[in-house]
Amino acid sequence: MKKVNLTQRIWLSFISLILLVGLLLVVVYPISVKSTLTAEMYRIIEKEQERYTAPSEYQPEADFNERRDAERLVMHLFLAKEYGRLQGEPVPFEVFIEMKDRAYKQMTDYGSYELTYDNSTLFYVVKKIDTYMGEVYHISYMWDSYRDQMVNQLWERLLYILILASLLSLIPAFWLKNYLRQPLTILGNHFEQIANRNWQEPFEWRGDQDFQKLSFQFEQMRQNLINYDKAQKTFIQHASHELKTPIMVVKSYAKSVKDGIFPQDNIEQAMDVIIEESNRMEKRVKDMLYYTKLDSIKEEIIHREEIIFGSIAYQLQERYRVQRNDLSFIIEGAEVTFYGDKEQVQILLENLVENALRYAQATITMKALIVNDTIEITVSNDGEHIPSKELRHIFTPFRKGNKGQFGLGLAIVKRIAELHGGYPTVINEENGVSFKIYLPL
Repeated sequence: MKKVNLTQRIWLSFISLILLVGLLLVVVYPISVKSTLTAEMYRIIEKEQERYTAPSEYQPEADFNERRDAERLVMHLFLAKEYGRLQGEPVPFEVFIEMKDRAYKQMTDYGSYELTYDNSTLFYVVKKIDTYMGEVYHISYMWDSYRDQMVNQLWERLLYILILASLLSLIPAFWLKNYLRQPLTILGNHFEQIANRNWQEPFEWRGDQDFQKLSFQFEQMRQNLINYDKAQKTFIQHASHELKTPIMVVKSYAKSVKDGIFPQDNIEQAMDVIIEESNRMEKRVKDMLYYTKLDSIKEEIIHREEIIFGSIAYQLQERYRVQRNDLSFIIEGAEVTFYGDKEQVQILLENLVENALRYAQATITMKALIVNDTIEITVSNDGEHIPSKELRHIFTPFRKGNKGQFGLGLAIVKRIAELHGGYPTVINEENGVSFKIYLPL
């Protein structure tokens, strides 16, 4: 199927509109006009009938033109039941019989009728009059030539008007084509620039409200692309910096061992350093890959299942107790249940606990609490406070504190909370620091 451009669509719309209007006029106009003129003909017949029977009630100068046309078109006939036709214009026998039958059967004082004779329509009005001779019927009639002549004249004039309107419609069609194409052409040029990764030039359209809204949406998209590009570049810079140090350490130690020079006391200690740096590098790579993975996950594909808070909290307690046996782990709200991605929630708590391990002095608390329709998960430690200027950047990727490792743990916490429809906060308490995660039930 051949595709049409905007200009062709505008022309097709105008042509279709003109054809639709013309079709409606062809179908509706004759019916409407004929019915209107038919009613008008009956009105003329009745007025002329009254004027014919009571001429003294009308002034000679009143309605001169109307009376002249009516008198030329309306003819009269008088019938009586006892005597038949009394006077009036002669009519064909069939017409006379039908008029007489309708008149004699008429129950009201006035009646409007029509009949067909010789492919023409005759309209007539029957007025019943009581006289000394009995009931007399005044029949006034008019042929449809007057109506048809009026319809033809009106149709001819309307055809001229339709042609003139079609020609005049070309002016707004040309204007609309240029009006629509100008902002769309400019917008298309900006899209082409974005396709070439050149999104520095802003796009703003003033005037039409719809195009102004479109330009605002485009500008939002451009800003998002700029921010995303900056974030990607920052991520790559930080990732390369984070991986550069352990790679250099591993490379230098391996080269020293190869040359027979031991940076440490013996080869075992040198190998331990290489293994430790390799593990650190592995952990960094895993965090970066997982953060990238979370950044591409959509909320609707999260696998939600029932989670018992204690099943994760006690498991983490046993795992990290070995790293720092001088700490006390307190778990509250172990029986609290909620729904979420169990793997992601576990990683969220792992990162919070690992962060707390680096700062806690004696206690780490893990707590779950249901408040209204929200579950509040808290991981707190009794370590030193976070500087106030760092609080608002604490969840920013690669933003590390004084004892931080890679700067991705808390960023992963924030992303997981957002994927579950929640958000994280951090508060400096009187006796330490608390990280709170709010998730909808």
